Amino acid sequence: MTPTIAQAAAQLQGYDPQALSADAVGQFLGHLVTRVTQEETIGLVQALGRVLAHDLVSPISVPPHDNSAMDGFAFDGTLLASGEPLRLEVVGTALAGQAWRGSVGADQCVKIMTGAIMPAGLDTVVPQEFTKAGADGRIEIPAGLLQPGDNRRFKGEDLMQGRAALSRGERLGPAACGLIASLGIATVPVVRRLRVAYFSTGDEILSLGEPPREGAVYDSNRYTVHALLTRLGCEVIDMGVVRDQPELLERAFTEAAGQADAIITSGGVSVGEADFTKAMMKKLGDVAFWRIAMRPGRPMAVGRIGAAVLFGLPGNPVAVMVTFLAFVRPALLRMMGARAEAPVLLKAHSAEAIRKKPGRTEYQRGTVSRTAGGGLQVRTTGNQGSGVLSSMVQANGLIVLHHAQGDVAAGDEVDVMMFEGAL
Repeated sequence: MTPTIAQAAAQLQGYDPQALSADAVGQFLGHLVTRVTQEETIGLVQALGRVLAHDLVSPISVPPHDNSAMDGFAFDGTLLASGEPLRLEVVGTALAGQAWRGSVGADQCVKIMTGAIMPAGLDTVVPQEFTKAGADGRIEIPAGLLQPGDNRRFKGEDLMQGRAALSRGERLGPAACGLIASLGIATVPVVRRLRVAYFSTGDEILSLGEPPREGAVYDSNRYTVHALLTRLGCEVIDMGVVRDQPELLERAFTEAAGQADAIITSGGVSVGEADFTKAMMKKLGDVAFWRIAMRPGRPMAVGRIGAAVLFGLPGNPVAVMVTFLAFVRPALLRMMGARAEAPVLLKAHSAEAIRKKPGRTEYQRGTVSRTAGGGLQVRTTGNQGSGVLSSMVQANGLIVLHHAQGDVAAGDEVDVMMFEGAL
């Protein structure tokens, strides 16, 4: 059953849409959105960024045999018990990709390559560079250099046959794709791509290619959101700019709801703006209008139009990006079937004093760098106005100043939400 606004709100203690904390927004959206259930099977080369629909069980053990971790010489590790230097006769060579079938007697060893199967009865490898070739063709191994079992990889040390190699909800990165390939698996079951429709609203918005006019601005939000959704792996339905006219807004919302899992708009949700966008959201769906205790990005609308989840973002470019990163991106990942994980916040020392009032969460653009002593420090990019889009380009993360936090002194430790992988 699809949760309603009222049902999601009932899960939050003290829910007040006009004074909502940033933490409460995340909790609310966690109750509101539901996972897309449709699945598809795709080739491994198309799997990057997709979400695994089922646990992936390993059909083989990796590695499939005990093998050598080094180029060197394999021998019986019990010989080390004497505590004396060893002089061993080399009786053969074990190559990677084929088993050595000979037998090894006392005080004998086998030259072995990295990845080669360990010959029967041998369990220890001495790296070639630690040995000395004797005049009689034997090798010499110094005392005290090794322990029995050194430099041997065990069968199934990475993955054991029959066990889950990857879990449902895993968002497949390069390492996961390589792991799947190491199992000999060519296709994977994934959740279908999330379909997200986006449009900007406002008579003051210019599309690219239109001539400048007084009081108008070019639409950066459309391209920012498109890029954010593309990087997230969504199927983006770009609906352009919709003017502040009821019939145009109704058509746009209806078309978007008919083909998308989620709808994102920017503009038209602030107090004092023309009411056409908010009125149409109310007319067509189950929508809440929030005033969030945060900076930037205080106004936001959320709800459903038809079966599609609606995210009505503010119009200012930085506020759009911050609310997307803080709230929309985690909600979309949940809809994609990805495991719900709180964003990892990096700890860094503030290079400057930052003024902050308790009672709201602030996301300040910052640049993290390494100090001469090897620690991490962060400084703001300067002007934190919600229309200063260039500051998002300069920054490599958001300094997260939490709801109850007050002023920050230079040298204080702060949390940073890094952009890498999201922007």
